[in-house]
Order: sequence, then C-alpha cells, then structure tokens
Amino acid sequence: MNDLLAELTTLETELHHPGTTCTRERLERLLHPDFHEVGRSGARYTRQAVIDFLADRGAPPQVIAYDHRIEQLAADMALLHFGSHEVAADGTHRHAALRMSVWRRTSAGWQLHYHQGTPTAP
Repeated sequence: MNDLLAELTTLETELHHPGTTCTRERLERLLHPDFHEVGRSGARYTRQAVIDFLADRGAPPQVIAYDHRIEQLAADMALLHFGSHEVAADGTHRHAALRMSVWRRTSAGWQLHYHQGTPTAP
C-alpha cells in the first residue's frame, strides 16, 4: 500500500506543476477520458476545461500538498486524500483545501478519474 501511496502522490503532485508546467500531452495521459472535477469554489469542470486551464496558464502558483493517505477501493481504483494550500509571493498561505482524487488503473497506467476540493481554514 505504501508503494501505491507514493506512486499516486507523485502523479498528483505532477498536476500541481512543481517547477514546470505539464504539457497538454502529459495532461491528456494523466486525466482519464471520463475525468471531471468539483473545484474548491464549488464549480464543476470538464476534462477539457481542466486540460486547457493547466496547459495554458503561465507561471503556476506554488502548491504545498500534505497529509496524503490512500484508500484502495478496488484492485484498479484508489482514493487519495490530502490537504493543500498555495504560497503567495509574500509567503502567506491561501486557498487552503481538503482534497480527494479518485485514481483508476487502466492500460495506460494510473489515471485521475475524479477530483474534488473543499475549502478549509488555512
């Protein structure tokens, strides 16, 4: 289970763009064809909207993710829980959220099927 936690944490972190922006091609491989999201704002997003947003934005914010834990839902499905916040240029924390991601193992490897963020106190 620790290997799966490490693998999915690494894939999830890649979506936060630590130091570099994911390419559109990489995002298309990471996001399952049926991917959808409910953001911390409560808005719903389609796979295409998320790919367009992440691939086209300039300098991504610094995202800190922590307290990762995993629940194996089936042999090919896992739920990743974690908290996150962004670090502003002045060092303050903002946009704190509790997050859940449903990952599915497919012939292409692990792919993100669903993601949800819920606002929380910083």
